[in-house]
Order: sequence, then structure tokens, then C-alpha cells
Amino acid sequence: MYVWPCAVVLAQYLWAHRRSLPGKRVLEVGAGVSLPGVVAAKCGAEVILSDNEELPCCLQSCRRSCLMNDLPHVPVIGLTWGRLSPQLLSLAPVDIILGSDVFFDPKDFEDILTTVYFLLGKNPQAQFWTTYQVRSADWSIEALLCKWKLKNTHVPLHSFSADKEHLASSSLPGRHTIEMMIISLA
Repeated sequence: MYVWPCAVVLAQYLWAHRRSLPGKRVLEVGAGVSLPGVVAAKCGAEVILSDNEELPCCLQSCRRSCLMNDLPHVPVIGLTWGRLSPQLLSLAPVDIILGSDVFFDPKDFEDILTTVYFLLGKNPQAQFWTTYQVRSADWSIEALLCKWKLKNTHVPLHSFSADKEHLASSSLPGRHTIEMMIISLA
């Protein structure tokens, strides 16, 4: 199982805010190996992990991470971005939505934000905590944030000691600039 650098940075943010997590209801979207969700659960949050319902291997990775970290009680559900499914409609209230590197492919940006908007509409006080890798200066979600009446707040990595090169390093070639933002209703 490979942990992407964005997941490490988001996990660091959760660790830096661990005292605020006990009792919080947290949903991780696009969880993959689920490092941020696992950290949140270990810090006392009530966590639900989710990934694409059409990719059983991704859901299995979530389950395997839970078992490897002694978290067999953490639910894993299939949620596909941009799709109103019974799982999404029946989801319990959440306080925090987590997403690491979900802004990977521009063709998915609107589906991600549609899902986030739906969840924030059901949970107006909730926030979407997300980390992403800057892959192209041409890729932006600003217009979509306006369209969906969402606002974002940039979170400087140095504010939670995540600006260390070793923290978000990767054996992959190229530059890996990681950013973090919190998205909420405008």
C-alpha cells in the first residue's frame, strides 16, 4: 500500500489538532489507504471511511488499513463523487470531511465539489479539510467554488509543522508542492 504525500500532510494537520478531535464525526472521502482517517480515529474521532463504490480494491484497502491499525469498528462505505447514492443520502451527520489528493484529475473537480456541497448543505457547520499536490498552474477550483457557493481558506503548512521536506517527500520523480485548504459554505 502506497501512502501519497498529501495524506501524510493531512495526517500531520490532524495530529496537530488532535485535542479537538475526540467526539467529532469525520468522513474521509477518496480514502485509499486511509492514513488521515486512521489518525483521526486514533485521536478519538468517530470516523467513516469512503472510496469509490465502483472500485472494490479501494474499499478493501480502507478495510485493510483499519485492521492493521486495530480499528475494526470503523465503517467503510462506497461513495462515488458526483452521484447521489443511498449511502450518501443516509449518511449520519458529520463535522469534518477529509480528502487528501482528491483534486488529482481536473475532470473530477466538479464531481468532488458537488459531493462536498451536498454534505456541507446537510451539515452547514462542517468543514472540508483537504490537501492537494500542485500539478499545473492551469488547474484551479476557484470558479467551481464560486459556482457551488463555497469558500476556501488556505492553511500554511508551516502553521502545523508540515513544511519539512521529509514529511511530504516522495520517491516519485518531479516536484511535489503540497498545499492545504479548508472549504466551507460561503
